[in-house]
Amino acid sequence: MGGFWPVGDVLGYLAGDWRVRRVARDLAGGDEGSFDGTTAFRPLAEDDGGLLHEERGTFTWRSVARPAERTLRFLPGPVPGTADVRFADGRFFHDLDLTRGHHVADHPCSADLYRGEFTVLDADRWRTVWRVRGPAKDLILTTHYTRAQGPTGS
Repeated sequence: MGGFWPVGDVLGYLAGDWRVRRVARDLAGGDEGSFDGTTAFRPLAEDDGGLLHEERGTFTWRSVARPAERTLRFLPGPVPGTADVRFADGRFFHDLDLTRGHHVADHPCSADLYRGEFTVLDADRWRTVWRVRGPAKDLILTTHYTRAQGPTGS
């Protein structure tokens, strides 16, 4: 299947701890930065079957390192095994269907468009590539996730 690893249950696959390495490239200005950290997917307190995604680490841009973090909510999607990804405040971000091991999602943000490509490489590795285009941004954000412990199931 083109090297993709199909996942029958995206929330089950993501649950647990991951090491994260992200490279951010500004295509307009030529700058490149990186993020190194961890992501934890834990059950939501509401017990609705969703996961709280908490990412923490260090973002380095133009040789300046700063702490960085973000929180997302991964809720059960409309089709079994899929997810509805939302920002921490509940706003919709994108859908996620990894049943074929690969998914593309769009997220309009003001006049810019974020197009995310999600690829599952195997039981313990997956990748996202966000291409951001518009009047305010021209970026590529490539993130590699590696499971910090053994598989939790897929």
